[in-house]
Amino acid sequence: MMRVDDFLYRYAVRPLLFKLNPEFIHEVILNSGDFLGRFALARWLISLLYGYRGPDISKVVDGIRYERPVLLSAGMDPNGMLTQVLASVSFGGEEVGSTTAHPCQGNPMPRQTRLIRNNSIIVYKGLRNKGVDVLIEKLKRTRRIPGFVVGISIALTNYRSESCTSIEGALDDYALSFKKLNEADIGDYYTLNISCPNTLGGVEEMLQVPKNFDALLKRIKQIPSTKPLYIKMPINLPWEHFNQLVSVADTNGVHGLIIGNLNKNYKDLDYPQDAPEKFRGGLSGKPCFKLSTELLRRTREAYGKRFTLIGVGGILTPEDAMAKIDAGADLLMLVTGMIFSTPGLMRNICYSYAKMKP
Repeated sequence: MMRVDDFLYRYAVRPLLFKLNPEFIHEVILNSGDFLGRFALARWLISLLYGYRGPDISKVVDGIRYERPVLLSAGMDPNGMLTQVLASVSFGGEEVGSTTAHPCQGNPMPRQTRLIRNNSIIVYKGLRNKGVDVLIEKLKRTRRIPGFVVGISIALTNYRSESCTSIEGALDDYALSFKKLNEADIGDYYTLNISCPNTLGGVEEMLQVPKNFDALLKRIKQIPSTKPLYIKMPINLPWEHFNQLVSVADTNGVHGLIIGNLNKNYKDLDYPQDAPEKFRGGLSGKPCFKLSTELLRRTREAYGKRFTLIGVGGILTPEDAMAKIDAGADLLMLVTGMIFSTPGLMRNICYSYAKMKP
């Protein structure tokens, strides 16, 4: 039976929100979350509606304890504004970012387009963020919520410069962010995002060439770090190519893989006629589910327990989340699901997870 708060959101609140510009709503969520998260009373009131109160479902992954196995995926909170409020809606952590070595203005608007019939959003943000220096200062000033994990996603600065047009420039760019974060001791783990589909220079695709990916990881290994390192993987590659990248990650001691990023193929939509004729950003939500879950399953089958695997892409229901767990995910990430489903989705996933946890 659907809870009252889920019913009200789905049939009263969501239709109103979907009449407004998605980028405006995104900014409202970030600013209100930043404000409300500063006050214990506000966090408590939010948790009355959306907090998980079931059996212990905590787990330790790569030495980090997660009170709940669901994290906010990178892309929603590039500048670290939501770290204090998310635990109140049953997230066990979040991946802040992606952050870049230098500020990025992002791509021209529209940067987000809802495809409502497809349970998807066309994401064309172009790594819009204030840069790693601003993020570090923000997180230094922000009070940590006990038990809430903060990972940080690192991507390539998105503008037409040497860092966007050459591999050497890209390696310098990633390494600068990674070095600054480690020296500041900010973040519980780090992710290298090599799969953003919305950048100008196309170097991310060059980094999906195994020899270039290997060069990136060898460069990153030169920087002292005690934090787990993950890779945000593309999902539009055939298994043979995808597996080559996983093999490179294996030989370079990467701790885990996040499978995966946005879907670039508009033909995977249920209603492809709703999308623009030309590519205008990657697809989030339902079009990601099948591809990402199959890659997740094949990676677990091929590599056993070698990697921590984080399942993300198309989690719209607790059943979708459990399918990711069944395919081999140690942890889950989502963004679009709580928009198209309900803000109670994370709580509902936690209850489903508690039923299946041994």
